[in-house]
Amino acid sequence: MKAKELKDKNEKELRMLLEEKSRKIEETRFKGASGGLKNVKEIKENKKDIARILTILNQK
Repeated sequence: MKAKELKDKNEKELRMLLEEKSRKIEETRFKGASGGLKNVKEIKENKKDIARILTILNQK
C-alpha cells in the first residue's frame, strides 16, 4: 500500500487497517511455523505497511 493512498483515508479507517495488518502478520507467522507459508516476503511487506500507517497517524 502506498503512502499517498493512506493519506487520503481518515483516522478511523487507518486504525482499522492497522488492526487488520497486525492480525495478518500474526496469521502469517503461524503459517510459517507450521510450514504452510508460500510467500515469505509477506511478513516484511505487512510490517512496512504498519510503519507507514503509524507514520500517517502520527502526522495527523
